[in-house]
Amino acid sequence: MRYALAFLVNVILPWVAYRLALPGLGTEGALLASAVPLCIWLCVDLARFSHFDALSAIVLAGILISTCVLALKPANWLLQSRAPLVSGTIGVLFLLSLLLRRPLVFYLARSTLSRERQGREREFDAMWQNRPQLVRSIRLMTAVWGIGLVSENALRLWVVNSIDIEHAGRDSNWIGYACYGGLTVWTMLYRRMYLRRQQGQP
Repeated sequence: MRYALAFLVNVILPWVAYRLALPGLGTEGALLASAVPLCIWLCVDLARFSHFDALSAIVLAGILISTCVLALKPANWLLQSRAPLVSGTIGVLFLLSLLLRRPLVFYLARSTLSRERQGREREFDAMWQNRPQLVRSIRLMTAVWGIGLVSENALRLWVVNSIDIEHAGRDSNWIGYACYGGLTVWTMLYRRMYLRRQQGQP
């Protein structure tokens, strides 16, 4: 139920808000409307569990970046480049977070565990302090996602600027789907491998 609620808040509700607002408010207004469910969720999550949902924060950041790009009234090629620019910016944030004591994937993992059972985020905090191998794995995942998103951004920008506009958006979207799908599958397999390795240790 917690995972279903996360999917509802981060995907379904923003999409519904966007579609409902688009006819009357235009693209920019519809994007801002799609951010409303995320803002409400972040406030409720913070008030109820005393932590913020990192996944919702990243989705919200992507919406705000898209809105800023549109507000600048860009040329057509830049408008086509909006989605890859958003993913590339988030990829850079992943890489920059490696300079911090706790990288971005730490907060994503913490939010994911909090959905499985209330109080698991505190257990995760304790494991972070006591298990160096967990710290290494989280940093590796942050680096892989950062490099993957930046690479996806570069490839999609090349596609948008190298082929005709009619097909650029479609091809760019397929590249994005393949990148996110590949990163998601890798994350699931790596997490499973990590858990199996830990279960084999005393």
